[in-house]
Amino acid sequence: MKSLNLPEVSANFKRNTLSLAACLCCAALFGCASVAPVPLTEASFRPVVDAGKLAMRKDVEPIVAPLTLNEALARALKYNLDRRTKLMEESLALGQLDVAKFDMLPKLIAGAGYAWRDNDRISNSRDPSTGQAVQNRFISQDRIHNTQELGLTWSLLDYGMGYYGAQQQANRVLIAAEKRRKAMHLLMQDVRTAYWRAASAQLLKADVAKTIAAAQDALKDSRKAESERVKNPLDALRYQRQLLENLRLLESIDQELSSAQVDLSAIINAPIGQRIQLAESDLQNVAADVLDIPVERLEEAALMRNADLREQHYNSNIAREETRRTLVRLFPNVSLNYALKYDTDTFLVNRNWNEAGVQVSFNLFNLATAPTQIKLADAGVLLADQKRVAAQLAVIAQVHLSRLQLINARSQFDRADEIFTTDRKIADVMRDRQSVQAQSKLDLVSNETSAILSLLRRYQALTLAQTAHNRLVATVGLEPEIGSTNELSLKDLVEQIRKSEDPWSFLKKADAAVDVDSPSIASAAGFSAQ
Repeated sequence: MKSLNLPEVSANFKRNTLSLAACLCCAALFGCASVAPVPLTEASFRPVVDAGKLAMRKDVEPIVAPLTLNEALARALKYNLDRRTKLMEESLALGQLDVAKFDMLPKLIAGAGYAWRDNDRISNSRDPSTGQAVQNRFISQDRIHNTQELGLTWSLLDYGMGYYGAQQQANRVLIAAEKRRKAMHLLMQDVRTAYWRAASAQLLKADVAKTIAAAQDALKDSRKAESERVKNPLDALRYQRQLLENLRLLESIDQELSSAQVDLSAIINAPIGQRIQLAESDLQNVAADVLDIPVERLEEAALMRNADLREQHYNSNIAREETRRTLVRLFPNVSLNYALKYDTDTFLVNRNWNEAGVQVSFNLFNLATAPTQIKLADAGVLLADQKRVAAQLAVIAQVHLSRLQLINARSQFDRADEIFTTDRKIADVMRDRQSVQAQSKLDLVSNETSAILSLLRRYQALTLAQTAHNRLVATVGLEPEIGSTNELSLKDLVEQIRKSEDPWSFLKKADAAVDVDSPSIASAAGFSAQ
């Protein structure tokens, strides 16, 4: 056998290594040099914009009849884009829970490999009795051979960590559902506010435009009289000053109401800019039924159903599961391995074989860090519990504040309604007197402006009453009992909302048959797999 020239082998190895390193460096430099920022062009961005427009309007039924409040609520629940985002977040949390469950399974690993070398693997031997090198050398491996492996590994530590991680993810799913409930409450509150603003704009727009035109005519007549010196110039200027002040007030009302339709369209996902005809509604005050319910019953229901409080409860559960994860990490790990292996190396007597093993390992540093880790985990539990207790107190306070706000809002609406009724009668009298030329245009414009302002404040008071009522509903944790918004048609959803207009019915039952101790996310809390 030809003897090996070690210096020559060493030189070849160094030369090959340097060549390989140079190739890798060139490839890395070329890759880095090829990365550059690519700004969006109109041609590349246009398909994205068009696709976004189609996604916004996908499966949205057009508005073909005057829009009622219940239909506006149904459209917001079914088509609002932010609500769709919350639903997708909950679906993502459910998917993450399914993935977390897989962490408890053993690992089944399949592998295949290819090995090559440019020379034979040759080994020397030494005589154990004399310690002298034997002249014979041996080739012990093929230059090219393939390996295949299918192995099963199960770790007790991984199982424990995966189990408690899945428990934490299950609580995160429930947190996502509570966030969706809270978003639903806020959405319904925004819908009511936008709807009544749009309703007031619809009813007031014609009167505002008519009064502005009358004020401009009166201003024009006054300036003409001033130029002709028919009246005292100072009286004419004072007259014009009052007309201009009324005009400024009317124009500010018109500007305030002009955005109402846009706000409503955005919330219910209707085409922006398309005028929405609202149904004529009977403008009644919020019912006082909830005020007949003892505040203690409201507190009890809120402590069991409030979305924020239930979210803090699930956060406490997550903190406790983290404590258990910390304890699991401190225990020794036991790993079980079993594998089927195959190698094409011709020098092997047994090319395929089964292999099994058990391994026990323990991080000795855990003995020193265990007290600190446990203390930190316990502190997390105490913090989560403290947040829950603070949230509980905040919920009780919010129940009382929301109830007081509802009482005050109802009183304000009643007063605004009385003022509007009086101003409307005054405007009717002034209009009759103007028809017989017994009243100046200034007085007519001033009284018409006062009547418009009174009606606007009446609508605003109604909006405040609706907002206060919805805030109390959200604090207690009530919402319409509806099915899946994706599966229900818009008509069926409107009907279910109409049937759920009185959220306080279960609290008004004398026998209190409804179980408020353990409401589920899907049914008792008002959600049915939406």
